[in-house]
Amino acid sequence: MRALFWIPVALLAWAQLGYGLFLAALRRLGAPAWTPPAPSCARPRVTLVIAAHREQAVIAAKVANALALDWPRDRLEVIVAVDGGAGPDADATADRARSAGADVVLELPRGGKYRAQDAAVRAASGDLLVFSDANSMWEPDALGWLAAAFDDPHVGYACGQVRFVNDQGTNQEGLYWRYEMWLREHESALASVTAGNGAIYALRPELYEPVEGHDLALPFKVVKHGRRAVYVPGARASEKMVPTVEGEWARKRRMMTYAWPIVVRGGLLDPRGYRPLYALMMASHRLLRYATPLLHLAAAAATLALLPRGRTYALAAALQGATLAAAFAGGRVRARPLLVARYYVLTTAALAAGLYDWLRYGTQIGWDAPEGTR
Repeated sequence: MRALFWIPVALLAWAQLGYGLFLAALRRLGAPAWTPPAPSCARPRVTLVIAAHREQAVIAAKVANALALDWPRDRLEVIVAVDGGAGPDADATADRARSAGADVVLELPRGGKYRAQDAAVRAASGDLLVFSDANSMWEPDALGWLAAAFDDPHVGYACGQVRFVNDQGTNQEGLYWRYEMWLREHESALASVTAGNGAIYALRPELYEPVEGHDLALPFKVVKHGRRAVYVPGARASEKMVPTVEGEWARKRRMMTYAWPIVVRGGLLDPRGYRPLYALMMASHRLLRYATPLLHLAAAAATLALLPRGRTYALAAALQGATLAAAFAGGRVRARPLLVARYYVLTTAALAAGLYDWLRYGTQIGWDAPEGTR
């Protein structure tokens, strides 16, 4: 029973804090590090793919943002793939994308975000594939920074830095995301990132695979092909955050119906093609992160069983109870520590809820913009 307590606690401590300290120590000790190159004069032909579903409110601004990038217009192809654009519930997304100057607008039957991206890739003519969300706004030099990473022939995938804008909401995603970006910067320098983001990323066309879950699947698949998946903080984008912690719970729960199939049967657990350090990164940053609900449940059960065995377990029970109480109070009192506790508890629970949804219903095909992000 003591092992059932201490092993989960140790794994949780490693996943949440120890792993980051380990990466920082490796870099401080002088481990070889990859550094993003500055933008160069080279201007490969780039295809920018924007998948959209009912985005009439923001698509014109997004296309205008793309065309305003510091990149020659004749070297930039903008494709807007409208999921559901050929259906009876289609809105004005396709028309507004054309009017704003998109080079290609695909009006597709409803099939989900990743099927829309697959269709756009088949229509693409660029030497580099770049992807973005309809509500992500890039800084003018972002494409230059992103493309420069591919001057290194070992790089196959690159993601940029996305900053979330929170208009005084209760969501604490920004706090977590800053730590996540710090981890990815160290992962990128030492080996490769273990995940990307949907707002700003690029890929060599020959490495593209039609997978559901680009953020999680593409980086490790690129690594298995013998290339690096890197993080380029100079390639900056911003988008509106889900305003509330409850909205973040729903978003992450939906996202996990795409993530769990990749974890269980999509190759993430297969260490073939991973070098030892990257295998440790995947186990620490991905596998243990997704196992967090189970680890907490195991530790909680062992704590209750061990309560009569001493003050250590009584203190553990008090800390767990205080965290749950703070998370509950965070739904009523907008105090930062309470909101952080609520964020942690709900997003951890979303991992388990997403697993339940996937096992019972499968992966959700359709997709809609989270409330408050447009």
